[in-house]
Amino acid sequence: MLLFVGLGNPGQKYENNRHNIGFMAVDDIVHRHNFSPWRSRFQGKTSEGRIGSEKILVLKPETYMNESGRAVGEAIRFFKIDPEDIFVFYDELDLAPGKLRIKKAGGSGGHNGIKSIDAHIGKDYWRLRMGIGHPGHKERVTGHVLGDFSKTDQDWLGKEIDAISRHIDLLVKNDTPGFMSKVAQDVAPPKQKKSPVQKVSPEVSKSDKNTSKVAKPEATKAEANVKNSKDGWQSTLANWFSNSKTPQD
Repeated sequence: MLLFVGLGNPGQKYENNRHNIGFMAVDDIVHRHNFSPWRSRFQGKTSEGRIGSEKILVLKPETYMNESGRAVGEAIRFFKIDPEDIFVFYDELDLAPGKLRIKKAGGSGGHNGIKSIDAHIGKDYWRLRMGIGHPGHKERVTGHVLGDFSKTDQDWLGKEIDAISRHIDLLVKNDTPGFMSKVAQDVAPPKQKKSPVQKVSPEVSKSDKNTSKVAKPEATKAEANVKNSKDGWQSTLANWFSNSKTPQD
């Protein structure tokens, strides 16, 4: 049996918080794979089902984030689940929104839910860190994680939650690199195609050259006409002065 743990805070007040992205992930897994209805036990809510041939227990602790380890500890003692068969889904400040990283063991990164689980069962379990981005200043962290996802977050958030539940069979099969790759591909925005460069055909270029060659004689001819017209005007004026002398001159 594998244990999937989604971290978050219980109640409608918190359900759309960034801190509850772990709840959102396991909710979608339960829904997509037709797991059993949620029921209350182990100081949380649980649902059971199968992915492939593997039996899965899903747990959402209702002890609030800071005491998540109490619920996880009760569940693994009851079912005798080894830490290496536990996968915890939670929010990660130090990852950009939409980014997913998986590691076994390691530090808590300051996450209170992970600190609590480490204290109750040790560190040798799998951590699925789901990026929510950092607000930039330490004093803004609490408001950020306990704030709701914005409208601009909905696109990547929906894609990530959907991709996790759709490709979760790869994680169950212990294909962690394949799982991460599939999720990343589904979340990444589509690449924009470059517009092809239009080449000018040799015939068009040749036509343009011929046109420019023809234009020069026409321009020269027009200039000559203007010059001839000017010379003719001066000649006519000179003749008029010559023939207009009076006897007094």
